[in-house]
Amino acid sequence: MNFTNKAIFLACSLLISGVSTAQEVVKIGLTSPLTGSQAPAGKDNESGAQMAVEQLNKSKFTIAGKPVTFQLQSEDDQGDPKAGVTVAQKLVDSKVKAVLGPYNSGVAIPASKVYNDAGIVMATVGTNPTITEQGYQYVFRLDPNDNQLGGNMAVFAAKQLKLKRIAVIDDRTAYGQGVADAFLKAAKANKIEIVDREYTNDKASEFSAILTSIKGKQVDGIFYGGYFTQAAAMKRQMKALGIDVYLLGGDAICNSETGKLGGEVVNDKLYCVQGGTVLGTKATEKAFLSNYQKTYGKAPLTYAPYFYDGMMMVAEAMKKANSTDPAKYSPVLATMKYSGVVGDYEFDGTHNQKNAPVTIYQFKGGEPIPAPLN
Repeated sequence: MNFTNKAIFLACSLLISGVSTAQEVVKIGLTSPLTGSQAPAGKDNESGAQMAVEQLNKSKFTIAGKPVTFQLQSEDDQGDPKAGVTVAQKLVDSKVKAVLGPYNSGVAIPASKVYNDAGIVMATVGTNPTITEQGYQYVFRLDPNDNQLGGNMAVFAAKQLKLKRIAVIDDRTAYGQGVADAFLKAAKANKIEIVDREYTNDKASEFSAILTSIKGKQVDGIFYGGYFTQAAAMKRQMKALGIDVYLLGGDAICNSETGKLGGEVVNDKLYCVQGGTVLGTKATEKAFLSNYQKTYGKAPLTYAPYFYDGMMMVAEAMKKANSTDPAKYSPVLATMKYSGVVGDYEFDGTHNQKNAPVTIYQFKGGEPIPAPLN
């Protein structure tokens, strides 16, 4: 073999070697409100997912013995159902292998059909029961549903706070109405009288008319089904109107943004319920919290740990299935057990979490802390 032939042979060998070791790029979609009043929550979700992606890539993750690189494609669904469906189609067209989100139940319900029809796994934190009641093969819920959240808050209100008369307000979103309905049902079962049911929307900032109406009905508590922006404004206006009763809510108000927007008033008689146990006791939890603080310069809000766990769990299912094809790895995801930051994950037949724990929080110094139990 002469010099020229040797050079050609060597070049071909290197080219073949490069092809055989080339990393597969696995696109993962993320859908959350990245702009608008709910942007802090959406950015928190994105940060949790991105941290998992970077950790997986640093670990030289392999699937079927071949190196892969995960790439996060984040899309702003604005917390709006129509925008969420548009985003869903964009992610489908981008050929993502999984989608983390949506954050909002109202977005998750219509978007889930788009993802399921395309055969793409959707791992959401939307809590409305309808999301999984549709029976879609590729749709999974990472956290407790509204029945678990609202139900546990109702029991806490009855047994711990000893409340007897409560008014219920919701923002008419799929999330707000769902968690409010679940609370109302469980409250009645625990002998709490629901004296009023009022409605607002997730863009509202003025609640004085609703609150004034409730004030005359001698309630000892208000349950609000909605998000942190409105809950903080509502608590401030309750204070201004001299309504000195408990304000209760779901997981969407269980974060420090409520404290930032509400000020000192949130530290008195405000309770919320959130999925999972209190983070910070186990080594894995401490490591996550420390890494998040170092990476982003602040503590996570509500769902960053779930988005982190969701990404890691999807990657593990792909590894076990030896494939990034959702048709092959989703059955593995449906039956596997995974120990994450938030806790132990295992899906039931409808792709809800089995025995999903919840924790009741109150606020101190503007931050949610676990509420003491009698």
